[in-house]
Amino acid sequence: MANRDLFLNEFRGETLGTVNSQSTSDEAFQNQTLRPILKLQNDLLIAVFINYAHKNRPDFFSSSVEKKLITIENAIQKDIKFRNSLKGIVIGLFTIEEYQNYIQNSSSLNKRMMNLVIDRLKNQVQLFELEAN
Repeated sequence: MANRDLFLNEFRGETLGTVNSQSTSDEAFQNQTLRPILKLQNDLLIAVFINYAHKNRPDFFSSSVEKKLITIENAIQKDIKFRNSLKGIVIGLFTIEEYQNYIQNSSSLNKRMMNLVIDRLKNQVQLFELEAN
């Protein structure tokens, strides 16, 4: 297990964002764990959303940017199966220690995780326009 944890920490890279003595445990977890994983998994998250849109929202690619942004948010907030799939993409790259921390406050951390995913996909909405062509 130690080899896996060491590999994951090295593979994901450095903390993204500031962590200091003023940071809450949730903020520290977000910047030390969630952000590096989301950066690493970015291409997969985009591919997963494109697949979701093709299967569940075929009109997504011809929608306006504003509608796309709303669809991204609604898909992640309201489709429990899809949200759980996204969580699995992230949680699968936790170390054992990170998982132990996560399960202590999973509700709050899930909210942070999904908000970060929503923001990440919204900030790259132009990639979904390329998919339509």
